[in-house]
Amino acid sequence: MGRVSPLPPPGPLRTLAYATLVNTVGGGLWLAGGALYLTRDVGLSATSVGAGLTVAGLVGLSASVPLGALADRWDPRTLRAVLQVGQAVAALAYLLVGSFPALLAVAVPEALLAAGNLAVRAALVAAVGGPDGRVHAFATLRAVANLGITAGTALAGIALAVDTHRAYQVLIVGNAATYLLSAALLLRLPPQPVAAGERRMPGTPRRGRPLRDWRFLAVSGVSAVLSTHVTVLVLVVPLWTVDRAGAPPPVVSAVLLANTVLTVLLAVRLSRGAERAAPAARKLRRAGLVLAAATPLYAATAALPVLPAVVLLLVATAVWTVGDLWHGTAGAGLAYDLAPPGALGAYQGADGLLAGLAQALGRGLLTLLVLGGGPVGWLVLGGILAAAGLAAPALAGRAIANRRAPETRPAGVPG
Repeated sequence: MGRVSPLPPPGPLRTLAYATLVNTVGGGLWLAGGALYLTRDVGLSATSVGAGLTVAGLVGLSASVPLGALADRWDPRTLRAVLQVGQAVAALAYLLVGSFPALLAVAVPEALLAAGNLAVRAALVAAVGGPDGRVHAFATLRAVANLGITAGTALAGIALAVDTHRAYQVLIVGNAATYLLSAALLLRLPPQPVAAGERRMPGTPRRGRPLRDWRFLAVSGVSAVLSTHVTVLVLVVPLWTVDRAGAPPPVVSAVLLANTVLTVLLAVRLSRGAERAAPAARKLRRAGLVLAAATPLYAATAALPVLPAVVLLLVATAVWTVGDLWHGTAGAGLAYDLAPPGALGAYQGADGLLAGLAQALGRGLLTLLVLGGGPVGWLVLGGILAAAGLAAPALAGRAIANRRAPETRPAGVPG
């Protein structure tokens, strides 16, 4: 029988999984309760909170490449632990927020640390998993992260039910504590060697310059377009479920729970075959087509009675989740395998930067497209996703050829 638990066998990956689980419990606490704390307890308007966090998120993306490049020179285990201690301090600083300028003063540094930490985490996963196991490790940690966020969201429900100043304070302190505990668990990993001694392959950009590698950016760009499936699931689908499909609000929880359960059960299984760029690109194409296939299912729910609409929403979400999981592992495989030796962290930072920009812009554009355009909007979205997926193999092929191209030298100059 296969393993039921998403936790891997004992070893470094299990230690990293425990650190991820603890950290994402805190993430679930803040995800569920942060906005309500800032509006109901601090007294800021919802518009101010949304604007402040959006600005902070966009500014924070600027840390992705520099901190990812730093992970190519320092032990990513230690660097990530240091960043998480900084995130714990930033999380506690939300207790001091009392105005919009104070919110920006806390949210911007926190977003810089968070975006940089994602790039460093990707470098650490690569170091722990190795060239043949890093995509498997990525998928394993994604399944674990879903469990952690779900647990944190459930725990936040207690504070939200109490709805007092003290309860919100406990929520924030709990979030900060998970960063510290996660950092302590990370330090139980053996030191991870940096790749500074690895030679740059002929024909590749100089290390630490992924933003000049247009072939890599083209591949990462189509992956970023597909990464908007996250925004669709957590923002567009809930609004569509209630406003257009006419389902009661609890159905939103059922839809998101279905995604979580399928992610935990299928993330590792669907990660196979994405360790190298060429097969990962084909899987990315498949992901785009599967995500596109789910869009007419979502669109059709607007024309159905409530009960059939709910059933179709769950079916569409199951299809969407398969595309979501294929995209996640294929995108990771491409970002890892197309990065030059010694520059994994910097390239993961660039990949995260594009994904972050796509998701930030997608919040407004996708809401306008689908909720404003109705079923036709869903079909247009499906066309965009299919086109992005279909473009992936050709773009990846050019990037692979560039990696293998010999460097031209004048006659008489030795190699």
